[in-house]
Amino acid sequence: MDLQPVAIPKKADYIYRVKKPYAMFESLAAIDSIRLNFSEGGLLYMNITLACIMFGVAMEIKIENFRKIFLFPKSAILGIVSQFLILPALTFALVIVLNPPPSVAMGMILIAACPGGNISNFISALAKANIALSVGLTAFATLSATFFTPFNFAFWGGMYVRYYQKAGHLNIPIHIDFLEMAKTVFILLGIPLIAGMWFAHRFPRFAEKHMKRIKITSIVLYLSFIAGALISNLEHFTHVIFPIGLLVLLLNVQTLSTGYMVGTVARVHKADRRTLSIETGIQNSGLALVLIFNIFHANGGMAFMAAWWGIWQMVSGLLVAWVLSRIRIPEVKLSEVRVKPDR
Repeated sequence: MDLQPVAIPKKADYIYRVKKPYAMFESLAAIDSIRLNFSEGGLLYMNITLACIMFGVAMEIKIENFRKIFLFPKSAILGIVSQFLILPALTFALVIVLNPPPSVAMGMILIAACPGGNISNFISALAKANIALSVGLTAFATLSATFFTPFNFAFWGGMYVRYYQKAGHLNIPIHIDFLEMAKTVFILLGIPLIAGMWFAHRFPRFAEKHMKRIKITSIVLYLSFIAGALISNLEHFTHVIFPIGLLVLLLNVQTLSTGYMVGTVARVHKADRRTLSIETGIQNSGLALVLIFNIFHANGGMAFMAAWWGIWQMVSGLLVAWVLSRIRIPEVKLSEVRVKPDR
C-alpha cells in the first residue's frame, strides 16, 4: 500500500477554514460565488422601474415639506442622525457579531446606507405618527441620498473589508469607488427626482390627478420584477431563504428599534418617536437592488438580502403600524411646537 504524504495546514489556514462556514450560516457558505440569472433586458426594466418610482415620489416633494422640518427641528435632526450616522454604524456592529458570508454582510451594509423607502409616509399615517415630520425626513433623505448612500457604503463597506484581511475571495470589488457609485446613484435616483419635481411644478393639475396612479403602478412593476427575479433563480433561493430570512429579520428589528430608541433617549413626542422608527426602519430596497445589479454584477448574497428586504419590510411595516395604531397617544398640535417669537 502506497502512503501519500499529508500536508499539515498552517495555523492561519486552519483558522480561516474554521471561520469560513460562518457558524450558524453554513448553508450560505457558497453564496459569495452565486451570480443570479439576469439579462440585460431585465436590468433595463429594473432601472426604468426605479426611475418611475422615484419620479412618482418626487412629484410629492415640495418646498413646504422642508419647511415642516423646521417646525420639529429637534426631531428632524434626530431623524437625520439616526438614519445616516447611527444606523450604518450599528449595522456594521451587527455584521461583525453575526459574521455572515462577506457578500451578505455587504448587502446588509448597503441596505443600511440607502435612504428611507417610498412607503414610509404611508406606514407613518397608518401608525398615527407625525406625518409632517415623516414627509420632511423622506424628502431630505431622498434628495441627499446621492451623497450619503455612496459615502456610507464606501466608509462602512471599506471598513468591513479592512477588518477581514482575508476578504480577497469576495466576488465583489474590494476597492469601492465612491465617485462611480455616486454617479450611478445620481443617474438612477437624482435625475428622476429632479424631473419629477420639475414636472409637478410645471403641470400641477396633471400631477395631482395622476400622482397616486403613477406611484401604485411603479410599485406594482417593481414587485413584479422582484418576483420574476426570484422565480428565475429559484434553485438558489430555496437553499438560502431561511438563513437570509433570519438575517433580514434581525436587521429589520435593529432598524426599527434604532429610531425609536433615539427618540426615547432624546425625550421627543411619542408620535415623533414612531416617525423616527419608521423612517429609520424602512429603507429603499429598490435603490439597493439597482446598485447591486449595475455595479456589483448581480452578486447573489447582496441581491437576495435586498430582494427579501424589499418584501419583508412591507410586511413588518404594516404589522408595526397596526400595533402602534392601537396604542393611543396625544396628537401633535402646531401650537405645542416651540418656535422663536417674532421680535
